[in-house]
Amino acid sequence: MSVLGRRAPRLVLPRGERLLAVARTEDGLLVGGSRNALHAGAPGEAPTASLAWERVQAADWDAETGELVVAEVGTWGEERVVHRWRPVDAGRLLQLVRERVTASVVLQRHRKVVGERGVRVVVRRAPSGAGEPEWFVEFDTGLDPADPAVRAAAQDLLAEARGLVGR
Repeated sequence: MSVLGRRAPRLVLPRGERLLAVARTEDGLLVGGSRNALHAGAPGEAPTASLAWERVQAADWDAETGELVVAEVGTWGEERVVHRWRPVDAGRLLQLVRERVTASVVLQRHRKVVGERGVRVVVRRAPSGAGEPEWFVEFDTGLDPADPAVRAAAQDLLAEARGLVGR
């Protein structure tokens, strides 16, 4: 059931934005993606959630449960905001989510610090190219960012990434 079409219910998006793919959820909401963001809300209304693609940490599809799980980029040590939807006939939407999130990653590097655990630097930018890149440092579970060896590895990796990106 595709809800893209002239008579299909739509989300009311900001001027200049249009949905490239959209699916209705089991509970009647719409989840759709534009060039700049993922949006969700009631048909005919402004979205209650809008998330720029470069602010998506991860998007996972669970085919068994039919659930799309989208985690926002967060701050280390704070609980990450996670959105969960059960879209019906989500094929095109899932393709768009994958393409847009991937397009937002400029660079991603991981450095092992203790065994397989390490630090990761991710540089993201709006897929449209607008705005400055955003820099994120992530620590694998079990690493303490206050540990001098971990901090040194993060700083070295960040400097390396800045050299590669030119910022």
